Amino acid sequence: MKAMNKGRWADLGPRTASAAILLGCGGAAIWVGGLVYTLFVSLCVGAIFWEILRMFDRALMLSALGLGALAFLCLCIAAYIPLWIAPLVLAVPLIFGLQQVFLRRREYARFATWILLGGFGLIWLRTSYGASWTTWLIFSVVATDVAGYFVGKYIGGAKLWPRISPNKTWSGTIGGWAAAAFTGFLVSIICPDMPSFLMWISVLVSMASQIGDIAQSALKRAVGVKDSSNLLPGHGGVFDRFDGMLGAGALCFLVAITWG
Repeated sequence: MKAMNKGRWADLGPRTASAAILLGCGGAAIWVGGLVYTLFVSLCVGAIFWEILRMFDRALMLSALGLGALAFLCLCIAAYIPLWIAPLVLAVPLIFGLQQVFLRRREYARFATWILLGGFGLIWLRTSYGASWTTWLIFSVVATDVAGYFVGKYIGGAKLWPRISPNKTWSGTIGGWAAAAFTGFLVSIICPDMPSFLMWISVLVSMASQIGDIAQSALKRAVGVKDSSNLLPGHGGVFDRFDGMLGAGALCFLVAITWG
């Protein structure tokens, strides 16, 4: 029994260390804002583009590096130009990647669009709504991930979608919703400028982050890889760590520009 429990929690140490470093860097970037935050998010998106091109074809090492650098540069530029021009700039890494990928091109196009939209949404949220809203979003996603991990490991039970993501359970999923709702409730109390219904928005953000996580799991299963890369100990790659954040960022951006 002890050996089984040790195996169940074997990745907890590396995950905790990596998460603490990422939270520290991300938190500092949010607090400083401006160019520092833009560079941080753009660097993460660039790393993800490097990962996904290698996921589709591991032989494309140089092309993957070029695509990652291009995505980084285009996201930086898009953050400082009028909103209506930004899609034209963001389309550049999408088109460049399509020229490199010969199999699953539609799949690449869907994921590349989502990653760019999510990354841009995270930057736009900080620029347009400030640190409070960005911090709330980050903590909602982190609470979803942490609660989902611990509740799922501890309680277990029925699998959410065993064919796509065999480790995810309904207990962990619901635990993530509850943790996000509680996070939204606390933020609305601590920050008077935040709306009282933030708790319910947090649940939607939690769902969006989980959808992002599941979508990324489906991609890894389709291309036959366990992790997007091995850049982050205990987490795999940058995409493995930021898939939920990109899902939440894309949702918030689309909702904000649609309904204000």
